[in-house]
Amino acid sequence: MSQFFKELIGVEKPVIAMVHFPANPGSPLYDDEGGMEKILESVSRDLNALQDGGVDAVMFCNEGDRPYTLVPGYETVASMARVIGQLMPQIKIPFGVDILWGPQQALALGKAVGARFVREIFTGNYDSDMGLWTTNVGETFRYRKRIDATNIKLFFNINAEFAMPLSPRQLDKLAKSVVFSSLADVLCVSGPMTGESGDLRDLEIVKNAVPDTPVVANTGVKEHNVKQILSVADGCIVGTALKKDGNTWNPVDPERVKRFMAAARG
Repeated sequence: MSQFFKELIGVEKPVIAMVHFPANPGSPLYDDEGGMEKILESVSRDLNALQDGGVDAVMFCNEGDRPYTLVPGYETVASMARVIGQLMPQIKIPFGVDILWGPQQALALGKAVGARFVREIFTGNYDSDMGLWTTNVGETFRYRKRIDATNIKLFFNINAEFAMPLSPRQLDKLAKSVVFSSLADVLCVSGPMTGESGDLRDLEIVKNAVPDTPVVANTGVKEHNVKQILSVADGCIVGTALKKDGNTWNPVDPERVKRFMAAARG
């Protein structure tokens, strides 16, 4: 696993930090007065704070587009592509993208901006806050092939946030199945929602089930538990813990980033 992330990101156990977009055009919380310039300012500020704090990679995501939809619009892809494109001279570290909750939209964005990876819910059927959620991993892979984006690595979130599977399967069996039939590059293990920790035992179960596939902790990684989590996982994705007061919707706190990275490196 160390070689996979060494080649993709440059370190053996990466800390991938979230750059949360405010609401994009078309979303109910979009700031009509602030417009695109306010989005650019917010994303630029958080990106610089994370890079200055020493994270290994970042992932751009439309976290502010609540309530989320299972079919993100063209305007979301266009808005995020514009902002990331404008910030390209500032991006100094590897990056990925995520669009909640549209795998093909995320791949389209990733292709346009040169992302190294995409994180999404690629498989499964769920009872979710967004309604009944049905995925189509085969069509997503064929779309990736059609747009010549096979170089983009796919991070599979195998236990969806804000949702429960309609037909629960044992986590170890699910992990093996997703790797075998769906060709996952990386498996992400989540808690029930953004910022909430999953069970460390779940990480251990998935890692033991698929020892040859990278497994990362996807939510709830904090300064006080990052050392324990990285003793099991091959990396982690962190967002809320790096925000002021630990609030998902606040700006990134530079001091929190530095403390978190010191704990992770330790």
